[in-house]
Amino acid sequence: MFSGLVYCEDCGEKLYYSATNNYKESQAYFFCSSYRKNSDVCSAHYIREKVIYKLVLENMQRVFLNVQVYEKEFARKQMDCYTEEKRKELDAKRRELNKIKKRIAEIDDLILKIYEDNVSHKISDERFEVFSKRYETEQQELKAKIPELEAYLSTETDKTESLQKFIARVKQVTNPTELTPELVNEFIDKIVVSAPRYLYGKRYQMIEIHYKGVGIINIQTPDEFERDFQAHMKQRRKKSA
Repeated sequence: MFSGLVYCEDCGEKLYYSATNNYKESQAYFFCSSYRKNSDVCSAHYIREKVIYKLVLENMQRVFLNVQVYEKEFARKQMDCYTEEKRKELDAKRRELNKIKKRIAEIDDLILKIYEDNVSHKISDERFEVFSKRYETEQQELKAKIPELEAYLSTETDKTESLQKFIARVKQVTNPTELTPELVNEFIDKIVVSAPRYLYGKRYQMIEIHYKGVGIINIQTPDEFERDFQAHMKQRRKKSA
C-alpha cells in the first residue's frame, strides 16, 4: 500500500519495494533505488514495510485524535508552522531564481569572451565550438526552469482551505485501528525515510510523514497533550458546577 509513496531523505529518490516468494510477508522492505543504480549516489539502506506500517498508523492515530479533541488549537498551530515554513520555502525559491538569472547573465559574458578569443585566434574554431555548445546547453536548461519558479512564486497557495478539508475528513474517519490502501491513498502524500543511525549500539531510523494538502503535521507532545486535556476537563467541570 506504500509503493510509490516512500522517498529517501538523502538523495530524494523513491525507495523500491522488495518481496519474494522466499520471504515472509513480515520481511518485505523498501530500499533506496539510487544505490542500486549507482552506489556512489547514496548509501545501501532500507526499512521494513511493517515498521513503516506501525509508524504511520501510530502517527495517524495521534494526528486524528488531536484534530478531534483540540480542533481549533490544532488548526492554529498548523497555520503558525505553515506560515514560517512557507516563508522559508519562498525565500529559497527566490534565491534559486536569482541564482539562475545571474548564471544566465554570466554565460552571456562567457560566450562573448570566447567569441572574441576565437576572432583574435586565442582559441581554435574547434575549441570555440565545444565551449559555445556547452554554455548554450547549460543556459537553455537554466532558462527552462525560470517559468516554473516564477509561476510558483506568483501563485502561492493558501493552506487554509486545504486544512479545513483535511479536518472535515478526519472527523468523518474518527480513530483508525488499521491501515488500508484507501486510507493511505486518501491522506498520505509521501513518506520520507532517513538512512539508519546508530547510538550506543542501537539502530535508529527517522521518517517524515507528509499528509495531503497540509504537509508535515506538528502535533502535541504527550506532556502538552496531557496538560491541555487536564485544562479542558477543568473547564468542563466549572461549566457543569
